[in-house]
Amino acid sequence: MSKDLKILVASSDPSYFAQLDPLFAGYATERLAPDDIPVEFDRISPDFVLMVHSDKENTVEAIQYMVSLNPQVRVAVVARSQNFELLREVTRAGAIDFFVLPEEMTLLHNRMPLILQQVEQLKKSEQETSASVFKKGRGQIYSFYSAKGGSGKTLIAANFAQTLKLESTANVLLIDLNLQYGGIETLFSIDSARSLADLQPVVEELNEGHIHNVTEREPHSQLEILLSPADGEIAEKVTDQFIASLLRVCRRNFDFVIVDLPTEMNAVTYTAMEEADRIFYVLTPDTPSIRTFKKAETLFFRLGMNTNERLRMIYNRIGNHSELQPKDMDEFVSYPVEMVVRQDIKGLQSPLNKGEPLRKTANEKKIPPFAKDIQKWVHGLIT
Repeated sequence: MSKDLKILVASSDPSYFAQLDPLFAGYATERLAPDDIPVEFDRISPDFVLMVHSDKENTVEAIQYMVSLNPQVRVAVVARSQNFELLREVTRAGAIDFFVLPEEMTLLHNRMPLILQQVEQLKKSEQETSASVFKKGRGQIYSFYSAKGGSGKTLIAANFAQTLKLESTANVLLIDLNLQYGGIETLFSIDSARSLADLQPVVEELNEGHIHNVTEREPHSQLEILLSPADGEIAEKVTDQFIASLLRVCRRNFDFVIVDLPTEMNAVTYTAMEEADRIFYVLTPDTPSIRTFKKAETLFFRLGMNTNERLRMIYNRIGNHSELQPKDMDEFVSYPVEMVVRQDIKGLQSPLNKGEPLRKTANEKKIPPFAKDIQKWVHGLIT
């Protein structure tokens, strides 16, 4: 049996983690206190949750919350004593099994492989269905980051989002979190006074309708774009709590949320990276970029950021005359390389200066090498 499942163990009593961890040996497992579920559930996006009951109302509400966000998640409950009323209520809320510890520890160990096998079969079925049809509520957040300016991060993020929209039926949103200066609007020649900052007053009741009212559409692909305020004074008023709420609502209403991050590591940047399913670090083939990346890597560690399973590298501007080639860069990088993008000054110069997208139709034959590399990457993700 494959172990490609995300497991969440939720307990307010840390002693239970040691008892339950052996059940999930070899699986990607996260631990949480039940009170942290509303904050972390979207980011973790688990396939299976084992929840240790501590308070009836909190347990039932937590299950209802998780199932409302992701109807495909499977939840089992562990209790300290037999409680038929609790069993009835958690089952109604969506739990698939109920165990009493320590009396039923042997039963739990015997049942868990079968439960996980059923969850895996369900996940495979969902993946086969979503290969051609994207489903609401399980959106992916991809954040693009580089600690060094001028890496081409914004150009890659914008063209990745537009290509994803052109090449699939996915509902795609591009968010510009370069709050002080923006940048996305220049690439697509968008002139608008609306920005993501306009959503702050309605953050408590934020929904899909509010977002659609503020987004702009790239006319060729119909990609939705949530622009930056591009204003230093307004940027200071944008909080990390607002960004976390915004991204969670976007995840529930879009198939893919593409986030272009600033180089500065602040509370907003950190929050967006923590909410992301994937972090794509854009690295150019030169010594200053390598040194800056190593500093960023140290900062990620100091901040306690989980990058091992989420961070991927994008090597940009690779050419015959580059100071470093991919094999040279690999010596300094321990993360998987997602993509290598060719140097393409000739193909990019004219559309960038005109503020035109690199692609305008899905079946366009003559596109720059840069756009071809992005297209190949997108095809690998959606097929």
